[in-house]
Amino acid sequence: MEALQALILPIAFLAIFYFLAIRPQKKKEKQVKEMRDSLKIGDEIITIGGLYGKVVKVKDDYVTLEVGPSKAKMDFAKWAVGSVVKSRVANDSSSKQAELKDEEDN
Repeated sequence: MEALQALILPIAFLAIFYFLAIRPQKKKEKQVKEMRDSLKIGDEIITIGGLYGKVVKVKDDYVTLEVGPSKAKMDFAKWAVGSVVKSRVANDSSSKQAELKDEEDN
């Protein structure tokens, strides 16, 4: 009976550690991977280094960004993409909403 009680406490700590630390981290990694896999031409992104750019080409392991007013093109590994600022789909839907609003005003 004493041996069973001695095992319960470490197992409980492992379970708590899993649900508070490991599981949320894996969920976050999955979301980041899905975001990087769903990059499309026209998306505006920020790299992990803080560089803003617009996606002009997407390959399996890298993306080409158009950066700055000179529209210089730079290649980045997909793992270097930090976040998507504006998705092309979001831009398309917001522009359509703006067009509809303009039509309603006229």
